[in-house]
Amino acid sequence: MDQIPLWAQIGAVFVLLLCSGFFSISETAMMALNRHRLKYLAGKGAFGAKTTQGLLARTDQLLGVVLIGNNLLNTIIPVLTTSIALRTFGRDNLVLSIATGIVAFLIIVFAEITPKIVGATYPEKIALPASIVIAPLMRVLKPAVWLVNLFSNAILFVLHINTKGGREQRLTTEEVRAIVLESGSFMPTKHRSILLNLFDLENISVEDVMIPRRRIESLDLDAPFEDILHQLETCYHNKLIVYQGDIDRVVGVLHVRKTLAALHKQELTRETLNALLTDPYFVPSGTPVFQQLQYFQETRHRTALVVNEYGELEGLVTPEDIIEELIGEFTTSIPRSASSRKGWTDSGECIVAGSMPLRELNRWLQVALPTDGPKTLNGLILETLEEIPEGDVCLQIGDVQLEVLQSDDQAVRTVKLFRPRTRTATKQQA
Repeated sequence: MDQIPLWAQIGAVFVLLLCSGFFSISETAMMALNRHRLKYLAGKGAFGAKTTQGLLARTDQLLGVVLIGNNLLNTIIPVLTTSIALRTFGRDNLVLSIATGIVAFLIIVFAEITPKIVGATYPEKIALPASIVIAPLMRVLKPAVWLVNLFSNAILFVLHINTKGGREQRLTTEEVRAIVLESGSFMPTKHRSILLNLFDLENISVEDVMIPRRRIESLDLDAPFEDILHQLETCYHNKLIVYQGDIDRVVGVLHVRKTLAALHKQELTRETLNALLTDPYFVPSGTPVFQQLQYFQETRHRTALVVNEYGELEGLVTPEDIIEELIGEFTTSIPRSASSRKGWTDSGECIVAGSMPLRELNRWLQVALPTDGPKTLNGLILETLEEIPEGDVCLQIGDVQLEVLQSDDQAVRTVKLFRPRTRTATKQQA
């Protein structure tokens, strides 16, 4: 060592610090790298992505190379620094203590903390280029890594730790949901909303998306024939549920367009209507939405009647009702009343029908009324009050204030909603 110039020894110390910092920054960047992002980059052919994938597939060997190199360098640096101190100042205990403190500070700051912070902050920018250097080192140091891993694997075996079981990373639904929520400006708001709605579909049934019984547009075959003709001429939908006397006695589904030819030729009779009916398609209440969507694909039906355990009709569901849960309402939906068509008024009020489904109401007015119990606003109010209200009644559910405007002996008919104060304040600040 005495034959090596002092400047060369000091330069060697800084070079070794840089090499130790490289191993530290590479280790942290590799471990902090998003595996799913890395898989995407490898598929796109990004520089160093496939090499990094190969290294992370052998984590034990990767860590072996990084830690062997890092610790070996961190051992050589104090030896070299001590040699410099002895050569410059002689055998002085105080000088040796100061030199040891200085080299410890240099290693901690420049070879450990700072590189690891940078590696954790920019894992992708560092890990991919670093893999090009580490990959050949792994081949060169393979015997040393094998020897070190032999002892470490023996210790893991004694401790009954299975490292292979934890290598494959799988995201749960909630984790994917959190990623979508945190996507921010990387994903359009509409796309993010659709994905979040898709996750919600796993937890809802056809009762949550169906058109309630009271809102079904249906045709009574026992009605006067003039009334039937008038309804066919003015109906809103192309398909009508046809029953006899009681809506629970559904006899079929009528395609209105098929009746136009007979209607224009004045050949439409009750017998013709019966001949044009198609068999109704019934599904039990509680059927998961995803499963029902699959049923629609398999059976080619476009209208399903939801019945309860007693065979009573509860509502009607179509593929469009399910798709609306994902992307919002279509323009083909039944128009709302003129008083509620625009949503919130300037004074923060909105009048809606008590039969309105809660999920539709939440989506339309951007409120958060609970949907895990009753499916309609009327049901939610009755559950909260535990009675049918008489006259005007005000109540608050969550952060939404409501006022019952009209009710009868059977249900709440009309309700006024008041915009939550937090939303009003946010709008005013904006």
